[in-house]
Amino acid sequence: MITAGQMRAARALLGIDQKMLAEMSGVSVPTIQRMEASQGNVRGVVDTLSKVVEALDRAGIELIGEQAPSMGAGRGVRLKEAETRHSGNG
Repeated sequence: MITAGQMRAARALLGIDQKMLAEMSGVSVPTIQRMEASQGNVRGVVDTLSKVVEALDRAGIELIGEQAPSMGAGRGVRLKEAETRHSGNG
């Protein structure tokens, strides 16, 4: 659904802190902190994850899944495939 890295990147793009994301989504700051400390996909109560994803969507964030094209316009970030990221580093 969403990775910890996507959550941190989304906050950075919006210029908001964990407290603001908690307020926007109606979940607690410690919950946001736990989510962002996760490895890989964020695990938790589906309802809580949905609240965060919906809040980010309302704020203008498009979450892009693996191998999914981005249909939106505007600026954003996306990790290259692992093979592409490591080429040229020696």
